[in-house]
Amino acid sequence: MSNDELNKLLEAVANHEISVNDANGKLAGHETSSLGFANVDLDRTRRTGYPETIYCSGKTKEQILKIAQSIFSKESRVLCTRIDHDKAGYIQEFFQESTFYDNANCLVIGSKPAIDTKSYIAIVTAGTSDIPVAEEAAITAETFGNDVKRVYDVGVAGIHRLFAKLDIIQGAKVVVVIAGMEGALTSVVGGLVNKPVIAVPTSIGYGSNFNGLSALLTMLNSCSEGITVVNIDNGFGAGYSASVINHL
Repeated sequence: MSNDELNKLLEAVANHEISVNDANGKLAGHETSSLGFANVDLDRTRRTGYPETIYCSGKTKEQILKIAQSIFSKESRVLCTRIDHDKAGYIQEFFQESTFYDNANCLVIGSKPAIDTKSYIAIVTAGTSDIPVAEEAAITAETFGNDVKRVYDVGVAGIHRLFAKLDIIQGAKVVVVIAGMEGALTSVVGGLVNKPVIAVPTSIGYGSNFNGLSALLTMLNSCSEGITVVNIDNGFGAGYSASVINHL
């Protein structure tokens, strides 16, 4: 709701043209900050439990800053994803407490919250090259109050590495499996756990990987039950969904 709209609503209440309850109904769920280039949703936490996250790719550093300032006026922390080093450095000049996670291309403004669940999320990668996507998922989940255990580089080419970490994976409330190439690790993990599995195909691989399409199709066609697949390289989406499940 813009300032003009808010003023008109308050004037209507003052003039007894609308009841306080009706005005409250108009305000609920509609609090936004209009920046001209962006219409920032400031009421998302009340509706969904999670604040708006800033997807920084394609945005200028000035736009990111203004959006971040708008969200931070209402929230104790802001998560910025797909942000590069230069843009993150510019934003950090305006926020005393902020952390840039280079390997995840994520910037967290404000402090990370305390872990507020007894259970944890396991994030598993097939290879080392999948770690940047995994870190985006991990930082997302940690920013939303989750305990995260990382199990990296346990792909099917050396499957004994997976079995050595199986107790950690099986003890999680939800498992995020991240793999490129042919994406086979998801089916293996899905057949070994009794928890939800969120699969993330990555664009890691040679030509016939088709920038993650082969891994995506493998995961979508898995014969293991309980697997849900997010988009290629979408670590944020996996971390967010894992957080929702972990907080149930």
